[in-house]
Amino acid sequence: MILLILLASILIVSVTIYQYDEQTKEYNTQRFGRKEEATKHNIDIELKNTTYAVTTNNLSKIFQNQNKIYEIATIHKLTISMYDMNGKLLNSSIPYSFDKAKEIALSKDILMQLAVNSNHRVVPPGKEEKGVTYQSSYTYINDSRLKRIGILQLQIAQSNEDQKKELREFMSRLLFVYLFMFVLAIILAYLLSSYITRSIQTISQKIKETRLNKRNEKITLEAASSEINSLVESYNNMIDQLEESAVKLAQSEREQAWKEMAKQVAHEIKNPLTPMRLSVQSFERKFNPEAPNIKEKLTEYSQTLIQQIDVMSSIASAFSDFAKMPTQRREKLDVVEVVKHALDIFNEDYIIYIAEESNLLANLDKTQLIRIVTNLVKNATQGMKKDGTPPKIEVKVASENNNVKITVSDNGKGIIEENKDLIFEPKFTTKTSGMGLGLPMIKKIIETYDGSINFTSTEGIGTVFTVILPKT
Repeated sequence: MILLILLASILIVSVTIYQYDEQTKEYNTQRFGRKEEATKHNIDIELKNTTYAVTTNNLSKIFQNQNKIYEIATIHKLTISMYDMNGKLLNSSIPYSFDKAKEIALSKDILMQLAVNSNHRVVPPGKEEKGVTYQSSYTYINDSRLKRIGILQLQIAQSNEDQKKELREFMSRLLFVYLFMFVLAIILAYLLSSYITRSIQTISQKIKETRLNKRNEKITLEAASSEINSLVESYNNMIDQLEESAVKLAQSEREQAWKEMAKQVAHEIKNPLTPMRLSVQSFERKFNPEAPNIKEKLTEYSQTLIQQIDVMSSIASAFSDFAKMPTQRREKLDVVEVVKHALDIFNEDYIIYIAEESNLLANLDKTQLIRIVTNLVKNATQGMKKDGTPPKIEVKVASENNNVKITVSDNGKGIIEENKDLIFEPKFTTKTSGMGLGLPMIKKIIETYDGSINFTSTEGIGTVFTVILPKT
């Protein structure tokens, strides 16, 4: 709307200027034509009333008598010049030095055009100087028998200042009108666009807030166009379908999770059951109550079973801990001391502890913090290279804004590219033993604190784990 008004105003201004220019030219041409007719009429009257013979040689005498040429020029406010048929100046209302009359004779081009034109009239293009237009015309002077006795030149100086002033006044009024229309168009465009886009903004906001894992609200609009209502209806239908899909997906994910967990539990339980079965079969086959060392064998058999039962118990505890996080017991503790205490259980001399501050207080669960540190350090020790490279593990504790930053870096084997996306997945492990629940467990602990854990790793160079925990 604004662009159309702007283009329309530019077009109308251009057309108006062009129209005024054309009207000015037409007015000047018509005005000059009327003066030319009136001047020729006065000249014809003088030729009829003169006592001189109407010839070319007498033209100067006829119009010099009583200064008639000056009188006619003054009445019509123009300049009159008379020439003979060869273009020589005979008389003029402009004072000339007639000794130089040959120098101001008419050009052959003018004489030729007068002879060949059907109306025997020549009007050269006007010249404009300092806002004044100078226009000339050339016609024949005829006697009473229409014999050509000379050439008449009329020249008029016409000022276009009045027309230009009128144009300026008109353009100022037009500019005011279009300025008002432009401001009005901006206001109307803003109100109209706000009305149109209000509904679209509502829909856009709802679409941005749409999530698969939460209940999404439908859109309700009181007043909207049919197109917007159609869009809203499509969105609401999509929300219904999305909720159905989310329910099915959640159910499918739960079933799949239970299946995977059941498979993992069954796999881990089978490991201790096999030696238990072999022990029972061996004891049954070799049991002799009268054997002299029967008590030692019974004790050995019992210890084997108890050991495998303990393994099964630890498996059950690990899966229970992963399924349900222990209750956090937050307390104000010194992270520097707790991490140092967690590292005391490791005997490896290549583990280096760096604390950038003497003490670092935070509200955390001591047991869970120790679990985080020990798990990361244990994984680092198990990932050391066996090619003779001196192993090195560096544990660093620092304060970062309102957070605690713990980094565990090593120069071990690193993590291959295809395993990086699986490192925090339950039951994923690259070790021959273990259930693959360590990293998922500590990730779950850290996220409970609204913290984060991430890592960078290069195969053959090492891995760096970074843990961020809020102090409060």
